[in-house]
Amino acid sequence: MSILRPFLSRVIRYGQLTILAPNGGEEVFGVPTAGYANLTVRFTSKRAMRHVVLDPRLGAAEAFMDGDLIIENGDIMDLIHLLRANTPWDRGEKLKDLTAVGEALDWVKTRLNSINRRRESKANVAHHYDIGNDLYRLFLDSDMQYSCAYWPRPDISLDEAQQAKKAHIAAKLALQDGQRVLDIGCGWGGMAISLAKFANVRVHGITLSEEQLAMAQQRAQAEGLADRVTFELIDYRDLAVRDVGQYDRIVSVGMFEHVGARNFEEFFRCTANLLTADGVMLIHTIGRFGRPGATDAFTRKYIFPGGYIPALSETVAASERSRLIVTDVETLRLHYALTLRQWYARCVEKRAEIEAMMGAKFYRMWTFYLAGATAAFESGGMGNYQIQYARSRHALPLIRDYMAAHEAAYLG
Repeated sequence: MSILRPFLSRVIRYGQLTILAPNGGEEVFGVPTAGYANLTVRFTSKRAMRHVVLDPRLGAAEAFMDGDLIIENGDIMDLIHLLRANTPWDRGEKLKDLTAVGEALDWVKTRLNSINRRRESKANVAHHYDIGNDLYRLFLDSDMQYSCAYWPRPDISLDEAQQAKKAHIAAKLALQDGQRVLDIGCGWGGMAISLAKFANVRVHGITLSEEQLAMAQQRAQAEGLADRVTFELIDYRDLAVRDVGQYDRIVSVGMFEHVGARNFEEFFRCTANLLTADGVMLIHTIGRFGRPGATDAFTRKYIFPGGYIPALSETVAASERSRLIVTDVETLRLHYALTLRQWYARCVEKRAEIEAMMGAKFYRMWTFYLAGATAAFESGGMGNYQIQYARSRHALPLIRDYMAAHEAAYLG
């Protein structure tokens, strides 16, 4: 009996997983089940097996990255989906990676890791976003949207779904000609440029990524919008000191996850101060279903240092101190799963190019990240929230019909 049996025998009930040990031993877990994969995994060392037992998430990731865990049939998406689908969050079950003591320690590490002072924030952003624009071009849509798309129908293209996302968000901003809009965490500039095309507004995007800043500025210039769309390398906390009350609208897509739980109240205080008296803000963020939790060790170490996925409860609670009024909340339950599967498929298709650019180990790390994220949105405790805020109860129409009308107009 291998050291993996006590763990896997509890987890795998549907679908079948065959484990091939370094000494030639073979163990089979689960039974063939419709809708679940039948996979074979080979370990090249006992050390890797021990690492998986001690910390399933980080151990499996590092064993896969190092080539010590080899999937003989299927791929890493199939393996992670099999494990997660057997323990879905919705059924009140949980894939237990840690002991109670270990879980508490993970919570503490998450809080310490996400303090995110200005210097740490910039370094954390650089870790993920300054690894080169060429990598992101290989798997993102043509507008370089690196966040959850919006899928009115599952059969549309990734480009169409990202365009639908931008229109959906713009509609919730209730844009009016002449307004000044702030885009916090503007990425490669796609949202800011789209908002300026949707309405006659001026948009200022801010980022901590030098790679993103350079591309965003080039794109605005190429679109002939440099007079209305500007970008700056600056922390939102520093902008809040300089530009008090300057923005009619604020949009932030995929940035709140990098703020850090300790800084939530400061984030909302800053954004409230940046808004005009009748200003409106839309935050699009990954969110945690249920209660607050911790960031797993793999994500902290390799993907998003300093990142933390908030629960809806702690997000709204943090905004209350700044007297921001929650005027609309939408939960996107499966939209990111659809998006991530598209990104994963594109990375697999571009494997040779990614390995030539970044190395084989990076490719395995990246696909583990995308596969794990997909499983979290399909079976785990993750979703997306779009939260609309206003400083004044009179800032928006009485009923939300205006959103659908604006969205249809933006999509033509």
